[in-house]
Amino acid sequence: MKAAILVSIGLALGLGFMAQAAQTSQPQTAIFASGCFWCTESDFEKLDGVIAAESGYIGGDVVDPSYQQVSAGSTGHTEAVLVTFDPAKVSYLQLLDHYWHNVDPTVQNQQFCDRGSQYRSAIFYSGPAQEKQALASLKPIKEKFGKVYTQILAAPRFYPAEEYHQDYYKKNPIRYRWYRNGCGRDKRLEQLWGAE
Repeated sequence: MKAAILVSIGLALGLGFMAQAAQTSQPQTAIFASGCFWCTESDFEKLDGVIAAESGYIGGDVVDPSYQQVSAGSTGHTEAVLVTFDPAKVSYLQLLDHYWHNVDPTVQNQQFCDRGSQYRSAIFYSGPAQEKQALASLKPIKEKFGKVYTQILAAPRFYPAEEYHQDYYKKNPIRYRWYRNGCGRDKRLEQLWGAE
């Protein structure tokens, strides 16, 4: 299924689009929200070609929000990750595919054990090329699941989270594993995607 999704998206966009992205050598950025930013950061930093993943907040109406404000659900922000990547090693299309296989698109305003709009799933695009690819990536997901709640939105300002949230999975590996396992993230991803 994973290969079929990539092929479907690639055909929808045209192979020239993918070749153009592969020739670009300047680092690029992408923003993804899939619940807890500790987990999203960890998932993306495992990918070859990802230079860095930074936890933060996006999509709300409070300037420079704190974790306490966002986690209370009162600012309109969602937890997200700013991914910096080398397009010569990993394409935006591949990042999208990785994203979909690490998110539950079938639920609204929650991801796994985390509930509230601050944990909603979303792809925040920068520019028309990312928008086109993100929208194309949504089509096979809708075909697979029917109703999909993941939003695809133009990226507003991204606010980095507090330093103690950055690389949390590396700084606090035992607590991180306890949280991730207890939240049921990997179990639910396996239910959705199987061995993919």
